[in-house]
Amino acid sequence: MSRRQFSLFFVAGGIAAAVNVGSRVLLGGVMPYALSIVVAYLFGMLTAFTLNRRFVFPGAANPLHHQALWFTLINIAALAQTLAVSVVLARWLFPALGWTWYPETVAHVVGVMVPIVSSYIGHKRLTFRT
Repeated sequence: MSRRQFSLFFVAGGIAAAVNVGSRVLLGGVMPYALSIVVAYLFGMLTAFTLNRRFVFPGAANPLHHQALWFTLINIAALAQTLAVSVVLARWLFPALGWTWYPETVAHVVGVMVPIVSSYIGHKRLTFRT
């Protein structure tokens, strides 16, 4: 694992996560929590694909449609992890602990962070392979 490449992946992911969480907060006012996570994830995913393709893995040899397919499949797995962690924290764990400081937003941020390493490995080996 290249430290520089992982650092760039982490920065690109941070930007995409900000788009994801920010849009989830905005969407949360007009749709249910779980649905807002899924829709916001799509915004974050588009941001992440663009940044990763351009800056993190610019030498990818496989065709664009293969990149898009693998990126989508890997991110479906990451979305499942994000959604599960976010909902469990916001709906069960935080209330049980008496956590009241932005529980849905904190839960979502934690959920977005969970698949960082597995996503990097998947995108390096499958999505943007050289």
